[in-house]
Amino acid sequence: MKIALITPAGARSRSGNRHTATRWAAMLRSLGHRVRVSVRWDGRAADAMIALHARRSHDAIAQFSERFPESPLVVVLTGTDLYRDIRTDSDARASLALADRLVVLQDMGRLELPARFRRKTRVIYQSAEVHASREPPSRRFRLAVIGHLREEKDPFRAALALAHLADLPELEIVHLGEALSPNMARKAQRLMSADRRYRWLGNVPHRTALGWLSRSDLLVLSSRMEGGANVICEAAAAGVPVVASRISGNVGMLGRGYPGTYRLASEAALARQIRRAALDPAYYARLKRLTIARRPLFRPAAEREGLRRLLAELAPRPQRSRSRISRTGAKLRR
Repeated sequence: MKIALITPAGARSRSGNRHTATRWAAMLRSLGHRVRVSVRWDGRAADAMIALHARRSHDAIAQFSERFPESPLVVVLTGTDLYRDIRTDSDARASLALADRLVVLQDMGRLELPARFRRKTRVIYQSAEVHASREPPSRRFRLAVIGHLREEKDPFRAALALAHLADLPELEIVHLGEALSPNMARKAQRLMSADRRYRWLGNVPHRTALGWLSRSDLLVLSSRMEGGANVICEAAAAGVPVVASRISGNVGMLGRGYPGTYRLASEAALARQIRRAALDPAYYARLKRLTIARRPLFRPAAEREGLRRLLAELAPRPQRSRSRISRTGAKLRR
């Protein structure tokens, strides 16, 4: 099958969308498909389209649907799609209707969709392999924060939590990610000046980030919205426990009973989790055990099999029809 794989993230981007597109392209090729990855659809014929991001890829989705109405169309929903755009943006909503299949990256994502779309929604967890070895234990308890500095990530919550942890000088936060605005960079610099336990190392290659993660005691994921954070997969693969904001996307990745979550945007609540993980060996061991227990969901073989099943469902069928549902060109597939 010839597949057009659309991602809004360019070839030089280090965003999660780009990593997903690159990984999926390799997996699809290993399944025998021909895959072309692009930011915008170039109009060339394809047997199917897989588009990441309902809003940002809507133009490609609508154009492909119009030109090749009998070809399968898959829309992969990101965190901003699920937890913001499908509620407020007409393009994102139109993309939901145009898709033959919707893909969410963790099992809580399906619940965010209108009921009429859930039957055509599939869950495919992302995967990770981390081969970096841990460095010998040190006196420091290292927290890794990995993600670009933007509002959706609530990027400085861990640094702000240090004010509630002044009695733990052995803590260290290593923050990896590009500042997506000058204001974010300035704030990171101010926080480093205020507390030497916080270090922002900026944008680093993915392999370098995985090295820091594997040499950390804890991953802190403070996001306001996540479709299914691949860094959780990477932490599970590396055997690093996670403390995360209590949002749907993180609960869907870690499991509904996972104890290492905290109230969103509360540095005091996050500080309590950090303190407990640093000082309570039994609690830390429980977090680590439960994080590692999620590994089977995040294995490359499981993600590849999810893609294989998805495309098997979309094998060509005779005489499929569509009807228009809106002036925007959105169509509902029967």
